[in-house]
Amino acid sequence: MSAEIENQVKILEEQLKKLQKKQAKDQISIIVFSGDLDKVLASMIIATGARAMDMDVKMFFTFWGTTMLRDKNKSAKGKDFMSKMFGFMLPKGSTQLKLSKLNMAGMGTEMLKGLMKKKNVASLEELIKSAAELGVEINICQMSMDLMGFKKEEMIDYPNIKYVGVASYLADADESRVQLFI
Repeated sequence: MSAEIENQVKILEEQLKKLQKKQAKDQISIIVFSGDLDKVLASMIIATGARAMDMDVKMFFTFWGTTMLRDKNKSAKGKDFMSKMFGFMLPKGSTQLKLSKLNMAGMGTEMLKGLMKKKNVASLEELIKSAAELGVEINICQMSMDLMGFKKEEMIDYPNIKYVGVASYLADADESRVQLFI
């Protein structure tokens, strides 16, 4: 009977090891798909809040979300016609983003920014700076950059920035306790 119990304990230990390997980290993975000011603000508030709670944060910027990461003072040479058109038509950086609703030709965006200042709510630019100081990792989808004709040299200076593919996001999400799509 002792050998049978020892065998069952070994089986349980192996199962426990497998479960421990698969256990999610205290980490949040956020896909930032939108380039709308209100949605990007929400993603940055969640990211900085999670870091303040000691969670690891990995943000994956894709498609329209990548526009927030363009530096308004930088440009890249050697772009084809379509890349130049995307660059011209899309917002260049966090200061040019518009609201998803009630934009009213830019009036709504300015009203929100004014209200945020009045209520002492951090601006998007301040949130980006805080995120960098807190160690939020920003991953930019290389495929989205290629499609829109964006180049690394026109992106913001950020200490924890990486240019990755979807497999990197999926690996991060697989080990995260929380995943969000914004």
